[in-house]
Amino acid sequence: MRTSAWCTEGRVADRGDYLMRGLLHAFYWCDEGLQNSLRAAGYPGVSRTKSMIMVNISDGITRPSDLARNIGISRQAIQQTLVDMEREGLVSLVVDPNDGRAKIVKFSRRGTGIGKAANKALAEIEAELGRRIGTKAVKQLKKILFTDWGPVVNADAAPRENTGEPRARPVRARKVRS
Repeated sequence: MRTSAWCTEGRVADRGDYLMRGLLHAFYWCDEGLQNSLRAAGYPGVSRTKSMIMVNISDGITRPSDLARNIGISRQAIQQTLVDMEREGLVSLVVDPNDGRAKIVKFSRRGTGIGKAANKALAEIEAELGRRIGTKAVKQLKKILFTDWGPVVNADAAPRENTGEPRARPVRARKVRS
């Protein structure tokens, strides 16, 4: 087992191989494979933030404030990124039919095309992972990741200092597609 240090209050603690570290490295592996596949298909690469926005939109998260909260960036940063994505033709900002004062984000025609290419690439990445670690392991991993883990740990903790960072909110359970 690989171990490395985590600094807490001036002390170095053994953190071992925490689950979060593995999940983050798996995310990087998938995202880099996705970016490589999109470039090979003739699309320009997108930043991780833009990639995360596109995944969230695919999950039905369309309000900029909700996107910012899910991704963990400020509302100002999400607005600037969405303006960039709209200029690049990836998304459109439209009036929310349920609240005329608010905007929602939708994929543009070009964004939909990239989304289809991304879905194809992700299926290929999963198939390759299945060849490397076994299809049974991939199915088990997906089952675990898409299981409802319940409320976020310490979700009711005392409010943090106002750092400008959005507060975490409970993650919605997602269904596994067979």
